[in-house]
Amino acid sequence: MLKRNDIEKKEKEQLASYAAFSSESKGRVYPQLSHDFRTDFQRDRDRIVHCTAFRRLEYKTQVFIPHETDHYRTRLTHTIEVAQISRTIARILRLNEDLAEAVALVHDLGHTPFGHAGEDVLNELLVNEGGFNHNHQSLRIVDFLERGYKEHPGLNLTYEVREGIVKHETKLKMIHKDFDNNQFPSLEAMIVDIADEIAYNSHDIDDGLSSGLITFELLESSESLRNILNNPQIKFDNSHYSQYSLVRQIINNLTIDVIEETNRRIDQNNIKTIDNVRASKIKLCNYSKSMEIWVKELKNLLFNNLYRHEKLTNMTQWSREIITSLFDWFNMDTDRLPERFQKMLLTEKKSIVIADYIAGMTDRFATKIYGEIK
Repeated sequence: MLKRNDIEKKEKEQLASYAAFSSESKGRVYPQLSHDFRTDFQRDRDRIVHCTAFRRLEYKTQVFIPHETDHYRTRLTHTIEVAQISRTIARILRLNEDLAEAVALVHDLGHTPFGHAGEDVLNELLVNEGGFNHNHQSLRIVDFLERGYKEHPGLNLTYEVREGIVKHETKLKMIHKDFDNNQFPSLEAMIVDIADEIAYNSHDIDDGLSSGLITFELLESSESLRNILNNPQIKFDNSHYSQYSLVRQIINNLTIDVIEETNRRIDQNNIKTIDNVRASKIKLCNYSKSMEIWVKELKNLLFNNLYRHEKLTNMTQWSREIITSLFDWFNMDTDRLPERFQKMLLTEKKSIVIADYIAGMTDRFATKIYGEIK
């Protein structure tokens, strides 16, 4: 029978010296006794999977509205893909898979309904409160909003998982008193950042092709993608199999490049401990220079031909109308909020509480409430 102590011992024997060892975690805000069979990072992963905010990801938009077809990615399926890529990279680099998986599973909990369009609206509505950022909201969820324990608010996750949330790379840098803003997070957290990018770049192409908003002919206009499309081992003929092969090739090429480049940077910078990782002068987990150019070209192609497509910009306007209307409706009468959120008004600003409630909604629930008030 394998117990927690045995797992922690195996980590010491098998993982790299600069990995994040669960036995050396910086702990939780509210101290707890260790579990007999699960490490601290495994417990974090399980708490995330069983929390309400995680289940709601199933009905939150990634790029396309989920109810348009059963085939498009949702925020949940995106999260699962990020976790899979993160575990693969962590395993090969001899890092802590459990920590990488936990950070991957938690990284998008704070996303609003309707994807980034919803986040942009709440950011504007909360301009006087410092704005809205989904990383900050993810931390607020696991530290405060989730209600699974009588003993403490939130999920009481470990320092390392919370650090992965705070230092997840987005347009706006998040600063938090519990974490040194001048240090990098663990390599496991850095892996999740880049696995997130690998996942959405590849699956947005997949969903874009499925929707008909982008085509193989368009992709062939990219020199970098054309090199993959012209792979003699793959016959691209606009079929489902060609589409699947293309996505598989993109994920494979990007992931291998990240593994090799990260390993090179670890060796080149003489990284021996997790303290070396945090104090590094450069980002250790990254693409090679040539792959960075390729990824930038791919992002530009998606931005100009998919994210700016009229169908998606129309959806953005629709989602703005819904979230703005809901915010105004609750703002006029806070008695319309659930009892739990009304109690929060005793200690929190009204606009923050309303944003907490709306941000937690799924697309379909927000649409349902909007239909009732119109």
